[in-house]
Amino acid sequence: MDILRAVKERRSVRDFQRRNIPEELIEKLMEALIWAPSAGNLQARKFYFVKDEKTRKRLAAAALNQNFIGEAPLVIVGCTDSRISFKYGERGVHLYSIQDVALSIMGMMLVAYENGLGSAWVGAFREEEVVKILGMPKHLRPVAIVPVGYPSRIPNPPPRVSKKEAVEVIK
Repeated sequence: MDILRAVKERRSVRDFQRRNIPEELIEKLMEALIWAPSAGNLQARKFYFVKDEKTRKRLAAAALNQNFIGEAPLVIVGCTDSRISFKYGERGVHLYSIQDVALSIMGMMLVAYENGLGSAWVGAFREEEVVKILGMPKHLRPVAIVPVGYPSRIPNPPPRVSKKEAVEVIK
């Protein structure tokens, strides 16, 4: 697959078919998550794969009633792990581990796209509720909710700023 093409064509999907994802494809998504780079290769992250419909709907409610989350056959919750990231002090806990989760999810989203799946990064949610719903230990912090499934509708590409606006070249 042409990776730049995948980056440009991948969309945030919020409409999903009522169709389960095969286990072998779920395994690929897991592989993509764990093979992403991380600060100091500490891998200060953990992911919850939520298939249970009741739990997905509770996560959607915790995400400010973004109901499309509950309609996806799979919801992935990406978390930082402060027990591991603390090796780099406050910067490790409050920055590097969040970057680690973000890198993992972007790689997973590209693998999902390559395999005909859609996904969306959701950052708007009540963190304490997500912790309670999933019964997370205190050292984990959820930073993203990612619904994944076969798209029933793919949105048009959103506008982008120009390279000139986004990039400063220092010569």
